[in-house]
Amino acid sequence: MSLAIQLPPRDDQQEFNLRVWERLLADPELAKIEGRFETDRHGHIIMTPPPGYHHGGCQFEIGYQLRKLLGGNVRTECPLSTSDGIKAVDVVWLSDLREATALNGQVLVQAPEICVEVLSPSNTPAEMEEKMALYFDAGAEEVWFCEEGGTMRFHSATGLLERSLLCPDFPALIEI
Repeated sequence: MSLAIQLPPRDDQQEFNLRVWERLLADPELAKIEGRFETDRHGHIIMTPPPGYHHGGCQFEIGYQLRKLLGGNVRTECPLSTSDGIKAVDVVWLSDLREATALNGQVLVQAPEICVEVLSPSNTPAEMEEKMALYFDAGAEEVWFCEEGGTMRFHSATGLLERSLLCPDFPALIEI
């Protein structure tokens, strides 16, 4: 038996996500806790430990390469409002135009053109498929995955790409 959960339309979820996120950012007790925070569509906190040393190195190198090759705006651990709450995207790249229209306070309400997830041993394929679908639904043009060995996988909304269409010179392997 298959179970499909109907998520609310992203626009309907947006106002709720922003209210919840502002409340979380203002909470002095949460500010004392180290880790990564996301929320689900109900406003519940999803907390994970901070990324590991290797994970952070991959994030840095991906961000460096994006900045070098495309210019624009690169951020890590970037909060993005989705139809399933606020997700922290490992690395994002967005043009100046997208940044001007997508940023609402401390949260992106439209996905950057490129969203990158650095995979950790605890990530499941189903989890990554869900995040990819959420990022595309929020307006991403490409979603990339950096596997544990540094191999990059590039996706558009229509499927797997041989290389990025937005940044064709991006390396296929991240070495740190």
